[in-house]
Amino acid sequence: MSTQTPGHPDRTRPADRGFTALELAPERGVRLSNEEFESDLLRRRREAPAQRSWRFERRQHARERDHPSWEAFERGRWDESLRLLERHRPRLRAQVRGDEHGCAALHRVRVVEEPLTPYLQWELHRLRIQAECGHPVRVVPGAALSALETSAPLPEVIVIGAQALYEVLHTERGLVDGAIRFTDPALAGRWQRFIGELFANGEDVRSYTDRYVFRLPPPRTSA
Repeated sequence: MSTQTPGHPDRTRPADRGFTALELAPERGVRLSNEEFESDLLRRRREAPAQRSWRFERRQHARERDHPSWEAFERGRWDESLRLLERHRPRLRAQVRGDEHGCAALHRVRVVEEPLTPYLQWELHRLRIQAECGHPVRVVPGAALSALETSAPLPEVIVIGAQALYEVLHTERGLVDGAIRFTDPALAGRWQRFIGELFANGEDVRSYTDRYVFRLPPPRTSA
């Protein structure tokens, strides 16, 4: 069975593993605050620089904390927001070279549903810049997950090699609210394979933004 994004060739759905194979039981993990999450994630990435790591992003609505470009966007200053995103290029290139923290780049899969939410339109511009600086980012349509999301959307997840998996949590307003850390290698391995297949069948974020995002008008905000 396959899914098709408008104006794009068919893309094969990842192997059907069933939701239960990817289910994350909170009681089997450790709850981390924002500070604990950031510290633990950085430490584990430093300890496993040669292991491929993955990030799966599912939410279509979110908010950013302490991000000047996002703050400009919320004030309705779209052009300023995009200019501020451009300032991150030197740091992003340094990350790819391994100069910052000694960590390898995350392989990122971003789920998109059309029409795009204002947040996602902004986020895709940010991810486009990351990809231009060498970070691997692919886009997959929400329809590719329909067989696995019969009762609820999949969680947002970061997997560091086979040593740790984080379910990224959010507040009701959409701000990151720490994470739950799981250290079961079998669970991490299943998520690695799942995200890896999505990545392999996904569309490069640069071609997606060229084809769909750049033609959109500036998103409307509540400002």
